Amino acid sequence: MAYTFQLTVDSATPHALADWWAEALGWEVEPSDEEFIRKMIADGRATDEDTTTHRGVLVWKAGQGIRHPEGLERAPRILFQFIEEPKTVKNRLHLDVRTGEEDPRALVERLLAKGAKHLHEGNQGPFTWTTLTDPEGNELCVSH
Repeated sequence: MAYTFQLTVDSATPHALADWWAEALGWEVEPSDEEFIRKMIADGRATDEDTTTHRGVLVWKAGQGIRHPEGLERAPRILFQFIEEPKTVKNRLHLDVRTGEEDPRALVERLLAKGAKHLHEGNQGPFTWTTLTDPEGNELCVSH
């Protein structure tokens, strides 16, 4: 049997990082269901401490998901999950963002302007890539 998955990224600021990645990938931040959150609190299944406000919207403090605009059939969901501990070592897993026909340098420049940090340029034979970190230090590579 083949399984599906979502990718979960630990984050100190999951809603802000979800916004950053959604813009970086051209994906969509999953909308918050404020009515459902309020009902869960009213029913005693959650507390106000389980929530926060992001961009004027009531959201779960625990995390924020993003999706490909064509849905989960196109690509797995990415969940940014709140974790208090800071990142201390290099990621053992990272995203390779492929730009297709778009010039990867244009995406690299856009991400750098949005808070990414440049780590290095890489190549193997005819293949090249740029390694960056997102605003929280998670590595990613950009290539064709």
